[in-house]
Amino acid sequence: PTSTPLPPPEAPQVEPPAQESAPEAAYPGDAPAGEEPEAAYPAGETAGGMRTFVIVPAESSATYLADEEFFEDALDKLGIAAGLNSVVGTTSDVEGQIQIDLGNMQAPLGDTTISANLASLTTDQQMRDQWIRDNNNGPNFGAFPPATVVATSISGLPDTVADGQEVQFQLTGDLTVRDVTRPVTFDVTAALNGDTLTGTAETRLLMSELGITPPSFARTLTVDDEFGIRVQLVAREQ
Repeated sequence: PTSTPLPPPEAPQVEPPAQESAPEAAYPGDAPAGEEPEAAYPAGETAGGMRTFVIVPAESSATYLADEEFFEDALDKLGIAAGLNSVVGTTSDVEGQIQIDLGNMQAPLGDTTISANLASLTTDQQMRDQWIRDNNNGPNFGAFPPATVVATSISGLPDTVADGQEVQFQLTGDLTVRDVTRPVTFDVTAALNGDTLTGTAETRLLMSELGITPPSFARTLTVDDEFGIRVQLVAREQ
């Protein structure tokens, strides 16, 4: 009888070796093993997003600087000899906050408001301080204690700021004193160190622009209409 031939044996199937994939990065910005990691932010930049810094009153102050002249009767009335004098009145009763987007230094400011209690201003003369605070013919800050600046714009900032870098810029806002509001521009020098923002802001304006008549007493003293404001702030991130 004729036999049926058997089919040839099949060749064994061999699976190709598995290809190893590069290990995944643990966090954004981490590189696989053997590769250089990318910087999270370009050199000198700070993480972006609106950040809020709250003023620390114990480390901050608001100051007015005025020039006055005493005349011949000042010695008998006030115990002060005739001549020119520079007045420095300061309070640490300051509060408020600064909001800024450090990732986009050209972006508008957030809610930035600074207030000082003018009734707590002190100088080297208690009689002067009491007159400024309580006399109806003077500024009468006891009845109108708050001075408030609401920031409206900022200019002159660089595109990026490194931690600890001191920068200078202009801050414009609406200043309200004794229910009178007018725009002012401060020259500011500031720096950010970690979570702490420090800065000094200065401007000059006229008392009469705020509805305040410069003090003047015949044969005793006069005070210049122009005066300065200096605000020194320490604010920490919240």
